[in-house]
Amino acid sequence: MVYTAFLLGLMGSLHCVGMCGPIAFMLPLDREDKFKMSMQVLVYHLGRMGAYALLGLAFGFFGKGLYLFGAQQYLSIGMGILMILAMVIPQKKLNTFRISKPVYRLISGLKSRLGTLLKKRTADTFVTIGFLNGFLPCGLVYMALFASIAMASPLEGSLYMVLFGIGTVPLMTSAAFLGKLLKTPARKRIRQLIPIFVVLVGILFILRGLGLGIPYVSPKPMTNVVSTQIECHQP
Repeated sequence: MVYTAFLLGLMGSLHCVGMCGPIAFMLPLDREDKFKMSMQVLVYHLGRMGAYALLGLAFGFFGKGLYLFGAQQYLSIGMGILMILAMVIPQKKLNTFRISKPVYRLISGLKSRLGTLLKKRTADTFVTIGFLNGFLPCGLVYMALFASIAMASPLEGSLYMVLFGIGTVPLMTSAAFLGKLLKTPARKRIRQLIPIFVVLVGILFILRGLGLGIPYVSPKPMTNVVSTQIECHQP
């Protein structure tokens, strides 16, 4: 299921441009030196990947804890259902579940720090901007984190988030270099496809948890496979 991470990032990167595009547009790049500018954008992305890797690691640990309680299948099904519900339930309804004050304080602090960094061109500026950018709230990142929990492994959860971040790199790089590439009608059409793709990923996680015996999509749980092999070898 790890391959869905890159596709989720790639398909959803237009949403990322809408949410984080202003930060990419405002990066204090040295536009007169193309090579230096490219390195600055690369370091910015590395900062984002670092933040995503840490988030995936943390949520992967949480998923592993649930896995150790024998809930791997239910975990995969549950995360798939959450991904689908997040796309189906209206945004206004979802907003009512937010723990507003602590979250808004954190976001305000991150934005204030980013505002200060966007005025500098020091060596560590771009990696710090990218790192803080990775922690800003984003619906698509939440979907990827649901999936990283379902990985039930810190390393796989971290890898999932890094691959998700890599998927967003092409369009976010274009935003940093060229600004708004797509016209408004095209952006709207692509954004309409993002919820559909997230729902499809959610369905894949549900199928994975059901263990229907479909190769690569819904393989049987290893416990079932082992027990079947034991039965076959018994006289």
